[in-house]
Amino acid sequence: MKVSDIAFTEAVKAQQQRLGSRAVYEKAIDRKDWSNEITPDLAAFLAERESFYLATSNAAGQPYIQHRGGPKGFLKIIDAQTLAFADFAGNRQYISIGNLTESDKVALFFMDYANQTRIKLWGRARVVEDDPELLEKLTDLSYRGRPERAFLIEVEAWDANCPQHIPQLYSEEVVRQVSAKLAARVAALEAENAELKAWMGKSGG
Repeated sequence: MKVSDIAFTEAVKAQQQRLGSRAVYEKAIDRKDWSNEITPDLAAFLAERESFYLATSNAAGQPYIQHRGGPKGFLKIIDAQTLAFADFAGNRQYISIGNLTESDKVALFFMDYANQTRIKLWGRARVVEDDPELLEKLTDLSYRGRPERAFLIEVEAWDANCPQHIPQLYSEEVVRQVSAKLAARVAALEAENAELKAWMGKSGG
């Protein structure tokens, strides 16, 4: 069994075969299968994320996707196959927590719009509500959110998607930094221009 079989089930493979992409994926997976470990590259990618999407489902198969956000790098690496994050107080619907009592299977979707990169990850999750030491390790005291519990995710597979159709977007912080540099450059050029005009005025007199 290959790691990628977590997504490429027999039903999926049948559709790939019907639509003509099965041979391409077989060759690609034979060359390099997906990973079920947190590699240095993945760790570096996750360290820059401020949000991701968490998918769960209930016993009836009803899916739910929830946005999770926090300070940069709030999704922590516990070991080579385990991720964790603090669950901050929110709207108190508890849909994800409820779903996890019926099925621990989850999918995580990470977007880096600036670099047009996305990572999809499959795993099994559990909620930890009685471990203050773990929660302390996952909490950034400078962040405004109030942590209530921890989520632990055992990584079963992950893969990077192609950048096709990903809009290139930038965070407010990046735009602010670039704008500040441009404003400083414009101010410097205006000052130089003013000095040049003053010099030319004196020379002409």
